[in-house]
Amino acid sequence: MAYVSGVRGGNAGLADRIADVARELGEKWRRYGVYRETVRELNALSDRDLADLGIHRSQVTAVAKDAAYGA
Repeated sequence: MAYVSGVRGGNAGLADRIADVARELGEKWRRYGVYRETVRELNALSDRDLADLGIHRSQVTAVAKDAAYGA
């Protein structure tokens, strides 16, 4: 059976670790931007438009979380 490990070898330098943290923060910030934009756009719709999409206003944040972060 094969598996993948997220553990790096002992020779990963400080610069590599800083780059990884910066990359992760960038990805989190991008996903949060998708979440905010989705919430903003869905809240701008009327209740009737949301109903046409099959979304109740109380579901807006859940739909936005799913769009940004996946299920």
